[in-house]
Amino acid sequence: MLQLSNISFSYMKKPVLQNISCQFELGKIVGVVGGNGAGKSTLLKLITGILRPVQGEIKLNGQCVTRTSADKIAFLPDMDLFYDFYTVEQLFHFYQTQFTDFSYEKASIIGEFLEIERGRKLRQLSKGQRGRVKMAATLGREVPFYVMDEPFAGLDPMVKDSLIKGLIQFTDMETQTIILSTHELYEVEPVLDEVLLLRDGRIAAHEQLEVIRDEHNQDAVQWMKALHAERMG
Repeated sequence: MLQLSNISFSYMKKPVLQNISCQFELGKIVGVVGGNGAGKSTLLKLITGILRPVQGEIKLNGQCVTRTSADKIAFLPDMDLFYDFYTVEQLFHFYQTQFTDFSYEKASIIGEFLEIERGRKLRQLSKGQRGRVKMAATLGREVPFYVMDEPFAGLDPMVKDSLIKGLIQFTDMETQTIILSTHELYEVEPVLDEVLLLRDGRIAAHEQLEVIRDEHNQDAVQWMKALHAERMG
């Protein structure tokens, strides 16, 4: 279990996140949503240990999360951080040298599923193709938690569809959890178990999709809009 207790974070003395408390259990796909500047990317970087909270604590299985927690958390950033002179094949081998949990065989299988040309250099690939490579490299790691920052942003519908199918096919929903931020809530809703809504650096709601559908009789987008309307009203 990943647990956040009273987390706050500031940048240049400006509050970004305030009093965040929540937990993520294994076997879930959780969508982190909210408007621009709500704190989604910051929250994910705190979860992965890239950033440290100014207040509160984040624990993974009872141990405080630090940068060394990367052995249990695979992070897919919104920015391309790869050496663009690598071929896809070279990138997979590089990951193998960096992460003991990386399975070259699994990454290769995912690459085939996503129709990635492993002999091409990253700089020769389109944004959509690079998005597929990032997904294959990230899911190639065998870890309890995958944390993904806007994995579908700016991609065409066909690419999004294949990446969403890849998420389901290549994760073990008994032992692994995916936490992803997204502006594409309508498209990823069918695979989500929970939605965490951030607003102005705070958790506005954290709800199971089953409850949203059965008790509120809404889809996730309707639910989010209703919450926004309540606040404005």
